[in-house]
Amino acid sequence: MKTTAENDNVEIGIFDHLPDGRPVHVITLRNGGGLTARVITYGARVQSFVMPDRNGEPADVVLGYPGIDGYLSDPAYLGATVGRWANRIADATFTLAGQPFVLATNDGPNSLHGGTQGFDSRLWSIEHVSGGPSPCAILSLLSPEGEEGFPGEVRAKAMFTLDPDGRLGITYEAVSDRTTIMNLTHHGYWNLAGEGSARDAREQELTIHADRFLPTRAGLIPTGEFRAVRETPFDFRTPLAPLSRADADDPQLRLAGGYDHCWILGDGKAEEPRKVATLRDAHSGRAVDLWSDQPGLQFYGGNFLSGNAPGKCGRVYRPHDGIALEPQLFPDTPNRPAFGSGLLEPGETYRHRMIWRFYCD
Repeated sequence: MKTTAENDNVEIGIFDHLPDGRPVHVITLRNGGGLTARVITYGARVQSFVMPDRNGEPADVVLGYPGIDGYLSDPAYLGATVGRWANRIADATFTLAGQPFVLATNDGPNSLHGGTQGFDSRLWSIEHVSGGPSPCAILSLLSPEGEEGFPGEVRAKAMFTLDPDGRLGITYEAVSDRTTIMNLTHHGYWNLAGEGSARDAREQELTIHADRFLPTRAGLIPTGEFRAVRETPFDFRTPLAPLSRADADDPQLRLAGGYDHCWILGDGKAEEPRKVATLRDAHSGRAVDLWSDQPGLQFYGGNFLSGNAPGKCGRVYRPHDGIALEPQLFPDTPNRPAFGSGLLEPGETYRHRMIWRFYCD
């Protein structure tokens, strides 16, 4: 681990301990302008993100737990890095060069977010921490050949930066010693009113810059259709309370119990991150723009949020207490050539960049 501390904008401490005694570290990043991010090494998770409202009153706007016990029993991937494959792979199988691979099943017959022991439930290592105006933390993880059924030994990195302009940058990289598949994302749940607020995410406004989405069949596996959002409850091209249509009499919403779908961003993976979504809370004035280089954005409305332990606010989270915006490749891409490629070849580097720009209006 390489550590430099140029000022008070970065701090490393002990968050908690795993049952086997291993310490879970927390890295605190401050931008000097009122924003503070806390990243823990269990699951490379954003455990806390504090920002002021338009009147300067701070609040923690990301759902999370005060100790490790909540994360060990967490069914919702709060704040986690998920992989090796974010989202679902149908029937937990895929084929590479004619060879079938059978994955762990953890969502009915399907594989979800990397299986029963995905990247979210692994203890990452601190590789580098630095201070300065834009403090940074880089975590790393070794995933052995065959873990959860995936081929290849993979070395992954998660880099978190917080700059003076209010941007939380998250960059994922990975390399493999054999051909494999890779799709990592951040699974934070946001409530810009504050994670302990009496107001849940239903009152906030969401914009998604996409004119198509992927409808799903049973098990929330994409059907393969690219469907226009026009004149459907999936049209967020203008700001809309994200859950105001969740109870609409729409077959897709009934199937998922609300929103849990992937929107199609442009014409594929971009060379540089572009703005794909905005979430805004009119009461507090807090807002965040999401920038991503990925072709898809999964919007999950927190339809089934619950837990076995109370969150940081002191109570168990309820449905819609937060919403997740997850940039990624399309679900089930390994089984659908029309969706593009999720392959990672030896000698190549998988890279996913996203930027969360926080501000008040």
